[in-house]
Parts: sequence; structure tokens; C-alpha cells
Amino acid sequence: MADLVIDIGNTALKASWCDGMTLGKTFRYQGEKMLDFILSLTSKSRPEKIVLSSVRHFTESNVNRLEQECDKLIIFDKDIFSRYGLPEYITPDRAASIIASRYLFKGKGCMIFDFGTTLSVDFLDTEGKYEGGCISPGCRTRFRALNRYTKTLPLINAPESCSCIGHDIKTSMESGVVSGMIFELDGYILRYPEKISVFTGGDAIYFAKRMKNSIFAVSNLVMMGLALIAVEYDKKD
Repeated sequence: MADLVIDIGNTALKASWCDGMTLGKTFRYQGEKMLDFILSLTSKSRPEKIVLSSVRHFTESNVNRLEQECDKLIIFDKDIFSRYGLPEYITPDRAASIIASRYLFKGKGCMIFDFGTTLSVDFLDTEGKYEGGCISPGCRTRFRALNRYTKTLPLINAPESCSCIGHDIKTSMESGVVSGMIFELDGYILRYPEKISVFTGGDAIYFAKRMKNSIFAVSNLVMMGLALIAVEYDKKD
């Protein structure tokens, strides 16, 4: 019997079946009927464990409903943070990425860059101890802010390619946001050259292919962390 891992972020829900640390297809959903979407997955196959990470509030009735759909429901709560020695002020998805990075890069210091609504950077020492982190606006958030807080700038998306210097309003915005983020990323990497750089999140590949430095891009890092929690849960009881 497989496990089901679910990550509910600021903009979307992602779910994946997993057998141990082996992940299956990732399902993505954007909408308000998240419980119904999860039930559509469990109706096809009953999971042994469901591991749920959410930045949104999940009502008690929804939790009770999910408990009926599996043998064990594991909510990413303060107990999980405590088990893995992580502070509760970071979001569950960031914590899951940290847990996965400790597993993948054991004995190595890491910087974990998560590209989503925000750009978060989390730091681990060589023993896997959490050192702290940074948060700034994500790529799409920066473009939306330029449009929202000005009267003349349009709403645009990240381009497939852009030059370092723009030659009109659109290309100037593209260059300012994309190049600005690359400078930001380069600044972290140059300041901490002894750490492995791990890129994850929706825009990870977009920026990974634009970096001159050596990095690891792991698009399903959060899901791997949740799968590891499922694997290790009984061992930690």
C-alpha cells in the first residue's frame, strides 16, 4: 500500500503517491475545493499514510474526513518541527525541503533556494543543523508589484530570454526583475562558496539554466521531504 504526500502552498496544491522514497506522478490543483480534489485521489486507492503540509488552515472537519481515508494521517505540525529540530516560524514546505536536503546531501553544508510566491533561502551546516534563512519576493510577485504599485507599468511575465539592459518599458522590466534576481542569487553563492546550492520550486529550472555557478536543481524536493517523513514516522515514535 502506497503513501500519499500533499503540499498546499500559497497558490496551489501538489500531491504525489510514493512508495518509500520513490515518488510517482505529481498532481497539481488550483482552486477552492482542495478537500474534494484529495478525496478524488484517495477514492481510487486507499493510502497507508497521508502526510499533509499546508500553509493554509485546514479545518477540524476536513482533518477528520482525511483520517477516514487512510490508516494514518500525519499533519505537519509542531511535533514534526520538534522531531527534526527545526523552528516553527518557517513554513512546512520549507521545512520539508530542509529534511530532504539533509537526506540527499548528508555531511554537506547547503543553501536551499525555493522559488515560488517568495524566494526563500535556508541555510544548513555540514551536520544538517538549521542556521537560519532569508525571504524576499518571488519572480512573479516582483512583476505583479511593479504593475500594482505604479500607474504606467504593465503586468508581464518572465521572458524566455532577456538582455542585461532593457531598451523599452517591457524589456527594462524583464531585465530589472530577472537580472536582479540573478544578481541576488550570485551574491549568496559567492558569499558562501563552501555550501551546496539547491534550487527547488516553480521557477527553479528557469533560474538554474541561467546560473554560471554549479547548482543542484531538485524540483520535487518538498515532496521528497514529505515522503521521508512518512518513511521515518514509525521509527521516531
